[in-house]
Amino acid sequence: MNEETSRTAAASLLLDDQLCFALYAAQRAVTAVYRPLLDELGLTYPQYLTMLVLWERGEIPVKELGAALRLDYGTLSPLLKRLEAAGLVRRERSAADERSVRLVLTDQGEALRSRAERVPARLLPATGLEASEIARLRGELHELTRRVAVATDSATPE
Repeated sequence: MNEETSRTAAASLLLDDQLCFALYAAQRAVTAVYRPLLDELGLTYPQYLTMLVLWERGEIPVKELGAALRLDYGTLSPLLKRLEAAGLVRRERSAADERSVRLVLTDQGEALRSRAERVPARLLPATGLEASEIARLRGELHELTRRVAVATDSATPE
């Protein structure tokens, strides 16, 4: 892309030229495909993401879960209350540090994993992409997230 084209693209106020809108529209479309799959599991999308972290990492401090999901405590707390009420997780205070709360999968939460393992394969056909294309796109999105985080952190005054 030459400098003029780059400058024009950066200055555009057309909705379809906005990176944020392309990401937002794609996220909504993908989440809509997940919805019926997750309904079968009795989970919302944020609950599914939470369970993914727990299935991957096991028992985890709530603070670490929030960092993994990029959610603050105020958003995470009601989500965890609903998962606990559903019998999927249990919150426990750390014996070493009463201020620290750990999240633990219940037997029911662990059992849900086998049903959830079918979700990614059922999502793939709806994307119209090959597995290799999804892997490439996911890598590009992770890199975008990393770059924006670095740029945002370096722009934040201390």
